[in-house]
Amino acid sequence: MLSSIARRRLQNITAQGARRSISVQSLLHGSPEAKEAGDIEVLQHSRLVARGKYVHGFEVHKVKPDAIDEYKGAAEKYYTALKDDPELHVKLTGSWETVVGDQDTFVHVLEYENYAGFDKTTDLIRNSEHAKAYKAILPHVTSRTSQLTQEFAFFPTAPPHAQGGVFELRSYQLKPGTLLEWENAWRKGIEARRKFVAPVGAWFSQVGRLHQVHHMWQYPSLEARKEMRETAWKIDGWAETVSKTAQLATEMDSFIMLPLPYSPLK
Repeated sequence: MLSSIARRRLQNITAQGARRSISVQSLLHGSPEAKEAGDIEVLQHSRLVARGKYVHGFEVHKVKPDAIDEYKGAAEKYYTALKDDPELHVKLTGSWETVVGDQDTFVHVLEYENYAGFDKTTDLIRNSEHAKAYKAILPHVTSRTSQLTQEFAFFPTAPPHAQGGVFELRSYQLKPGTLLEWENAWRKGIEARRKFVAPVGAWFSQVGRLHQVHHMWQYPSLEARKEMRETAWKIDGWAETVSKTAQLATEMDSFIMLPLPYSPLK
């Protein structure tokens, strides 16, 4: 028989073990409270920083070096048909070939009428002649990635135009949970850049590779890019913006791209 003191000690030990078990389960699986808080945080971030009207799909294709011309022909047929089909309700923002950065890489950005529009459009594509046109692309491709993004509210995507020159796509892999901080710091300093070059667009990922932001610029030439960036560093606010945002990123990439002939942005 256990004494009353021994029984109380045993009860305390059992209770502590149960609390530890619950704590371990929370770490392994996430408590309902933590999951709910995380879901709310993601939702709030999207509502706070997103323009909310459209969803932009980034489609990136790595192409066989000896099949570039064949790929370009098949891609033009497919993406031109998409943008010209009024039933799809999808716009081709642009199509580009990377010339500095990942070689033999092509970037296509499509604009959907929110997520419901994406569902409807992709459904129609799967059950149409467009699907056959897409299959003609595949023999020339070594890898494909796709990502769904939303525009930053302060940085809507530019309408179709033909200004010539080169495009720069800058991509940042952020530390999880820093999107709001990055957007706040970058928004304050972006006016320094706007004085010298008009931005094309800025997006943050929501499906696919997460915690990523992209922004795109268009310059008359690489030499003009160099001069404009050097001038921006002399304007109050830009150096601070770069310093703050760099601390929030784990990876940064810059790609110089040329638009394909059928690209609405070129």
